[in-house]
Amino acid sequence: MKRISEHLARLHGEDRGDVPGWVMITLMSAVLVAALLALATPALEGLFNQAIDQVSR
Repeated sequence: MKRISEHLARLHGEDRGDVPGWVMITLMSAVLVAALLALATPALEGLFNQAIDQVSR
């Protein structure tokens, strides 16, 4: 029984993950979304305004 608990403790200690990698992926994703939103906002506003104008005629 002691061998199993030692093995599980060793496995748990090794499973820390790559925190800096996940932080970098998260930040890069946020920057990408912000850049796409900045580029697409004027076009989306134009489409929205056209749709509203057609509906209100």
